[in-house]
Amino acid sequence: MALNSKIIFHLMGLLLLCNGGFMVLAAIVSGIYEDGVTIEIALAAIVTMLVGTLSMFYTREHDKEVKRREGYIIVTFGWLVMSISGMLPYLFSESIPGVTNAFFETISGYTTTGASIVDDIEALPEGILFWRSLTHWIGGMGIIVLAIAILPLLGIGGMQLFAAEAPGPSGDKLHPRITDTAKRLWLIYFSYTVAETILLKLAGMSFFDAINHSLATLSTGGFSTKNASMAYWNDQPLVQYIVILFMFLAGSNFVLSYYAFKGKVQKVIMDEEFKVYSILVVCFALLSALVIYLKANVPVSDFHPMVFGEAESAFRHALFQVVSVITTTGFVTADFTAWTPFLTILFFILMFIGGSAGSTSGGIKVMRHVLIIKNGLLEFKRTLHTNAIIPVRYNNKTVQQHIVYNIIAFFVLYMLLFIIGSLVLGALGLDFISAIGGAASSLGNVGPAFGELNPVSNYNSLPAFGKWWCGILMLLGRLELFTVLILITPYFWKRS
Repeated sequence: MALNSKIIFHLMGLLLLCNGGFMVLAAIVSGIYEDGVTIEIALAAIVTMLVGTLSMFYTREHDKEVKRREGYIIVTFGWLVMSISGMLPYLFSESIPGVTNAFFETISGYTTTGASIVDDIEALPEGILFWRSLTHWIGGMGIIVLAIAILPLLGIGGMQLFAAEAPGPSGDKLHPRITDTAKRLWLIYFSYTVAETILLKLAGMSFFDAINHSLATLSTGGFSTKNASMAYWNDQPLVQYIVILFMFLAGSNFVLSYYAFKGKVQKVIMDEEFKVYSILVVCFALLSALVIYLKANVPVSDFHPMVFGEAESAFRHALFQVVSVITTTGFVTADFTAWTPFLTILFFILMFIGGSAGSTSGGIKVMRHVLIIKNGLLEFKRTLHTNAIIPVRYNNKTVQQHIVYNIIAFFVLYMLLFIIGSLVLGALGLDFISAIGGAASSLGNVGPAFGELNPVSNYNSLPAFGKWWCGILMLLGRLELFTVLILITPYFWKRS
């Protein structure tokens, strides 16, 4: 069956129109703060929307059915088109010089990785800082899911797009119609963002810092308006506890948030993934706090002991960093790579866990780990009882075998890409710690890494090819591997 190329270009145009619209918001912010780049950002918006309009106009006569193949192409190339157009505010304003650096910063934003090449973030104009945060927020729930809510206006069904983009293996839907699902997800996402902005403002942040950090928190992105990231507010514990709360919510399945708002709290409490996710956060935070309090040689200035003394500070910083890394947000309150080798290894492990399926987090996801471990343990029973059919069960339901196979394949492929990613970075001259840290962080959409790429540094020291390579790993991680890699298989392009 021939590929429906017109619908692909038509939807690329739609995505560009959406992206241009968000640039207009950044231009307005730039104008309010009179930062000197309003015209440049507005010009970027005009160019983006003009290209989008032309693409939609010339493909207005098209078959409106989106099949599975078109869905994968639209999602992958849509992300690339968004990233390429998203570079324009940086390039036109000369805030980030060079296509390589601008592309890295942009794709890091849309994939919600939060790795940056900017040496002095606070020197950037307010409009550009707001645009950086917006790229997070757009990418967090997925511009594709946003487009799904608009597709009925065009008479197009969006199920194939949602299947390709929705993060995690979970197929839970809030409503039988995929469009209504997308709308409910975005309503929750938007509501959380507004709530966090208000709370951070009340806690002492400026409105500009509050809205930027809310955009970055709910998307589990990690771009900050300050060079020191969240360490800038180390003397304001309430600010950091608010961010912890919303990072935790952003790392949980948004479907559970919907159930909670509907009063179905029991479904949240009994959800197997949520229980494991919560237990992991609590256990790793307590362990980290204990090690920091007893062993870590950290300057007192990093902690600013408050009313409850150093014990509270150790717990807060441990909890913050554990939640930040496991949800792949990437905010930092201190250089956690200096908190003893034990904690460095622990945080490296957290990079591979990730948040919940159906969240905005990156990483492998807690659900996949649970199912892999369950299946592994059941292999002992299957070895003893060779003729017995012993299925994997999750939330008291039998998991189909093909899903288990898919998850195992994902895990193997993820680790293989991590190894390849590390080898490439090592070949480019990075030391061992920096190479494995950069690969794990990029693929897991975490942001801060280890070695030369530690939390108090950035990725500007990478050679040009290294920045493009990390960008590829970010895209692979954000779109859950298969969505991108299936495009390079020869049978994908064969006519069926």
